[in-house]
Amino acid sequence: MDIDINALRSLTTVLGLIGFIGIIGWAFSPRHAADFEQAAKLPFEQD
Repeated sequence: MDIDINALRSLTTVLGLIGFIGIIGWAFSPRHAADFEQAAKLPFEQD
């Protein structure tokens, strides 16, 4: 199987896009909302 540089670039772009969409989906998932809310309050908590 002979892969040229353009096919490798295309594959890398597609994998990067899939990874980006996965991260966006994870970040905006309702399952993680409570964890992110707690993390957002950390700088304002006093010792």
